[in-house]
Amino acid sequence: MNNWNGKNDILLIAEIGGNHEGNFEYAKELTRLAIESNVDYIKYQIYTGDTLVSKLENPQRNQHFKKFELTNEQYIELAEMCRASQVKFMASVWDMDSISWIDKYMEIYKIGSGDLTAYPVIEKTCKIGKPIILSTGLSNLQEVVDTVDFMRKINPVYKDKNMLALLQCTSMYPIPFSDANLNILETYKKTLGCEVGYSDHTEGSYALEIAVAKGAKILEFHFTDSREEKKFRDHKVSLTKHEVLDLIDKIKKIKLLEGDRIKKPLLIEGDHVKTFRRALYPIKDLPKGTILKDSDLIALRPNNGIDARDYQKVIGKKIKYDVSKHQKLEWKMFE
Repeated sequence: MNNWNGKNDILLIAEIGGNHEGNFEYAKELTRLAIESNVDYIKYQIYTGDTLVSKLENPQRNQHFKKFELTNEQYIELAEMCRASQVKFMASVWDMDSISWIDKYMEIYKIGSGDLTAYPVIEKTCKIGKPIILSTGLSNLQEVVDTVDFMRKINPVYKDKNMLALLQCTSMYPIPFSDANLNILETYKKTLGCEVGYSDHTEGSYALEIAVAKGAKILEFHFTDSREEKKFRDHKVSLTKHEVLDLIDKIKKIKLLEGDRIKKPLLIEGDHVKTFRRALYPIKDLPKGTILKDSDLIALRPNNGIDARDYQKVIGKKIKYDVSKHQKLEWKMFE
């Protein structure tokens, strides 16, 4: 089984994250809408303020995250909602104590950009041995390489392309197109041999569409019911249900446009191989015994007779009988 195959080829992850803003009823409504959007995974962030941010070093951020907390039981209810609808549950588990009760709902673990250097968190996650998606915002290439090497030392299973995927990400909300850096996807493939994807923080879905065309197998995007009158920043870079459904339609078209990497004439081209290509024709009436020169010939459509690629083989040939201007040439006409 390929862990990175989605229902629509590309694995689609709708990130609810903190968009519920600590309101469980709203979290359920967002989950319901995400289920209806036909994604593969619905993703959350599991944490408490005190296990994520030092209340001494940054009390404001500590309190910010406390406002977004849900209880263990509430996360389990959300996971059960996903399971009942045959949509998979995913989370960035920022509180390592939560693994004991959420692991049974997790087929794939997500490590966010902020935790790319959190080696204690990464080590515990790697020891579980399930597939991991690693976002790479905030980092340079060497840091990504070092983290992947660390993961593979902790658990060699992550040498398998089917077990570790990297997402290009730029950790700001929103970002301009010029900061998406989608070309890094090819760098990751060549340098680390991982499957690749894109975690989007632009507005709209255009960057996601281009990422698919550039080879992304995984798309992660924030999800909301509406961007109108929302104060929390993540809503601004989020897609709605109808936008996700539209994205899926566009992905299907992109995959059709990609083809199969084999270059060959297609049935749809019909007889155009003959009618569009050129053959060699006399540029004027030529009498019997003429020894053909380049100036005696012209390449014209259709490709009947002697293919234009063979013109060098024709130069210097003597014709057996008179031929007319633009008459089809055949090899039997030459001595």
